[in-house]
Amino acid sequence: MSFMESMNSSENATRTAPSLPDPHVQQVLRAACEELHLLLERRTEIMKRIGSIKQTMTGLANMFGEDILGDDTLDLLDRGSGGRRSGLTRTCRVVLMEACRPLGMKEVCDHIEAKIPTLLASHKDPKSSVTTVLSRLVAYGEAVSTIDLDGRRVWKWVAEPKINQQEQHWIE
Repeated sequence: MSFMESMNSSENATRTAPSLPDPHVQQVLRAACEELHLLLERRTEIMKRIGSIKQTMTGLANMFGEDILGDDTLDLLDRGSGGRRSGLTRTCRVVLMEACRPLGMKEVCDHIEAKIPTLLASHKDPKSSVTTVLSRLVAYGEAVSTIDLDGRRVWKWVAEPKINQQEQHWIE
């Protein structure tokens, strides 16, 4: 048998389907996969609940002043005076939390400029940086992204829909 023939036969041997692992290994993999799916579902539910609570607390702080919140609570809401107070990710979170409607990238940039005028100055391409952060917030389950009626991508902070007790229907 020539070298090429032996290479071809060994290539064909490696292309065949590998033997199935031990049934116990398959069982462990199935159980791990099921648990992972359940945990990911729970994480999504938890992130929505966290978003709803943060949005409520942010609204209360806006109405009654941040003095009603302790330093620990301000830090939880990304409004504290902690070390990285002016980070782009934190600021994007706060902008989305405080918004009463989905915002486009330019609107998020405008809000950031109004809050912390120097924050975007250090970024080579501020719009790209903001878009990247907003996409990461979607990936983290903290925000959702959709296309508005004008065909623009918009982002909205994730919060649970509120139920109107009297009318028993969902509102946002």
